[in-house]
Amino acid sequence: MSHSMNTNRNPARKKKRKRRNPEEETSRGTYILPNLFTTGNLFAGFYGIVSSINGHYFHAAVAILVSCVFDILDGKVARFAKATSRFGIEYDSLADLVAFGVGPALLIYLWALQPFGRLGWLAGFVFVACGALRLARFNVQAGQGPSNYFVGLPIPGAACMIATTVLFLFKIKGQSYNPTLVIFLLEAYVLGFLMVSNIPFNSFKEMEVIKGKPLPALFVLVLLLTVVAAKPPVMLFLMFSAYVLSGPVTYLVKRFRKKRALETDDEGVAEGHSPPAGLHSQS
Repeated sequence: MSHSMNTNRNPARKKKRKRRNPEEETSRGTYILPNLFTTGNLFAGFYGIVSSINGHYFHAAVAILVSCVFDILDGKVARFAKATSRFGIEYDSLADLVAFGVGPALLIYLWALQPFGRLGWLAGFVFVACGALRLARFNVQAGQGPSNYFVGLPIPGAACMIATTVLFLFKIKGQSYNPTLVIFLLEAYVLGFLMVSNIPFNSFKEMEVIKGKPLPALFVLVLLLTVVAAKPPVMLFLMFSAYVLSGPVTYLVKRFRKKRALETDDEGVAEGHSPPAGLHSQS
């Protein structure tokens, strides 16, 4: 009797184990620690959206910068702990779209673009759409090209450009400043274009000073933090402005040098194939 009961229990246990396998595989691909930072990124982005709706634009801009910090940490922690997963990549992209796409677009629209009517909210939509395309392209091209630069402006960089613009103007103009200028409309469109362009932007992943000289890198980091801490809104605005401009400027300089090199080669080839002067006199 007992033997028959044991034989009846064993298949049930085997079935239960087979049923748990899909859940176990899902849990293995879901790592808590990096996803906690991604959740912090999403929370800060949502808080920024709520702050923009309530008219607290300063808090919304700070929330975008906090989201950027969480976005950096979740990738670093995942690589350090070897806890990267497909689930984490997809979750990070969705959080980035909220924090760096919807949040900054809503911020700049409610803060500066409402007086432009349809052009204003279309600028916000273009920013969100280009940010989504940028994230999709990044996920598809991940690991395929060189890691020392990004193809197109990263969406956190575009979002931080909008956030630091708000903080900078609050610093020099005060919170009563009414930013009804065409330049902010152009800023949203230009940032959207840069995100979907093929212009390379430095990723700072292959810096030799960090690889081979950790102490000088630490000194540079401390110096940079000290400079930013002196006047955060001004220095952060200048830093992100320099980064956004670095891509187009470097791209144009390389194109100009390449064009000059081709013209020089063509002139050299033309001179090499030209007949000597003596042949003209003999003919």
